[in-house]
Amino acid sequence: MSGVWGAGGPRCQEALAVLASLCRARPPPLGLDLETCRSFELQPPERSPSAAGAGTSVSLLAVVVIVCGVALVAVFLFLFWKLCWMPWRNKEASSPSSANPPLEALQSPSFRGNMADKLKDPSTLGFLEAAVKISHTSPDIPAEVQMSVKEHIMRHTRLQRQTTEPASSTRHTSFKRHLPRQMHVSSVDYGNELPPAAEQPTSIGRIKPELYKQKSVDGDDAKSEATKSCGKINFSLRYDYETETLIVRILKAFDLPAKDFCGSSDPYVKIYLLPDRKCKLQTRVHRKTLNPTFDENFHFPVPYEELADCKLHLSVFDFDRFSRHDMIGEVILDNLFEASDLSRETSIWKDIQYATSESVDLGEIMFSLCYLPTAGRLTLTVIKCRNLKAMDITGYSDPYVKVSLLCDGRRLKKKKTTIKKNTLNPVYNEAIIFDIPPENMDQVSLLISVMDYDRVGHNEIIGVCRVGITAEGLGRDHWNEMLAYPRKPIAHWHSLVEVKKSFKEGNPRL
Repeated sequence: MSGVWGAGGPRCQEALAVLASLCRARPPPLGLDLETCRSFELQPPERSPSAAGAGTSVSLLAVVVIVCGVALVAVFLFLFWKLCWMPWRNKEASSPSSANPPLEALQSPSFRGNMADKLKDPSTLGFLEAAVKISHTSPDIPAEVQMSVKEHIMRHTRLQRQTTEPASSTRHTSFKRHLPRQMHVSSVDYGNELPPAAEQPTSIGRIKPELYKQKSVDGDDAKSEATKSCGKINFSLRYDYETETLIVRILKAFDLPAKDFCGSSDPYVKIYLLPDRKCKLQTRVHRKTLNPTFDENFHFPVPYEELADCKLHLSVFDFDRFSRHDMIGEVILDNLFEASDLSRETSIWKDIQYATSESVDLGEIMFSLCYLPTAGRLTLTVIKCRNLKAMDITGYSDPYVKVSLLCDGRRLKKKKTTIKKNTLNPVYNEAIIFDIPPENMDQVSLLISVMDYDRVGHNEIIGVCRVGITAEGLGRDHWNEMLAYPRKPIAHWHSLVEVKKSFKEGNPRL
């Protein structure tokens, strides 16, 4: 029975279990003797193959886990030895013991006394500044020594500067309130900081944003197109003193651009003597040529005294029979006495400037600028205007001047003059004052608008001009001249131009 123990499968196992239960009964049933039951109970059962296999798997898994853990510990110890122990041992071997004095020696009274004596010597100031710069990365220097060196350098800097900033006037508080937050104009106190020159980093390795700015291709094309020449024109001027007539003789044009599909043009010239635009004269049309010869005379009756205020305007057009005439370009001669005194005929060559439409003469305004730096006061005196554009059906206007103080495109303040009725040449002689601190003069500009007053409806803008550090042409030159000669009124004539979209205001009636 013992030879086939566990070989009969589940049914044999059940039989053996029944036999074991019968042997444990007291007394045992008939047919079973006591020795047979005792030998059966002492026989050890054999394990099944599945149980033996499960035990072997658990043992192998435990061995693998232990081996992996030992390997990870060995790798960690190797990395720690390479990264931490070796560099620290090399640093200890290379640095001498005398280079780093102990902390107790630095904190001793004798060391502090020697340091105070060295601070009094100006020759060691550069070395001390360098020490302060590296103090953020040198933990060996005590904090008390760093503070003493820093305070000494600040006292030395204040003694060398010996400058005092004027107290801000109460009149500038309203101006400061309107300024953006990034342009706060309060005085800067350098008393608790190092000199700005000592904190400026080097330019090595710094990113310069201006190198990455992409230039506007459209803006450059528009500028080049506006300044390109469209050929030349030859004319002469002479004044007849007996008849008080200006004689303009259009001689010829040279190298005109082609406007027709055939590669040619049909040019003619319109002549104006400004400010009177009603009197318009023009030459004959010359067919299919880029180098026309006109040789025509035109007479403008004008007193000799008024010639200084007149401008000669020549507009060159291409004639089209079935469509609108194309403008080739224009020439504006601001000073008729540029070439001679007009007593004899003088030939003049001028470049024809590119234009798509005829320039409108809006008039001129004369004003003076004066800045007082000590008081922070800017005075703009509106003197007069001349040859303004007629805005009413009566042929006149009711002009007044409005001056706006701008800062980064935002209007901070505005003031205006009185209204002059029914005139194109008003005289004002009125002063407009703005309180601007000296440190903000390079951030502001003035927009001068000549308005036409209407009792019913909105007031109309006749023309504008702008002065400031960001203005163009005469507006920038006038501003710089005012800053170069403080406390002195600087007066100039400014031509009015059409208002741009960036200058337009939502409510023109003010």
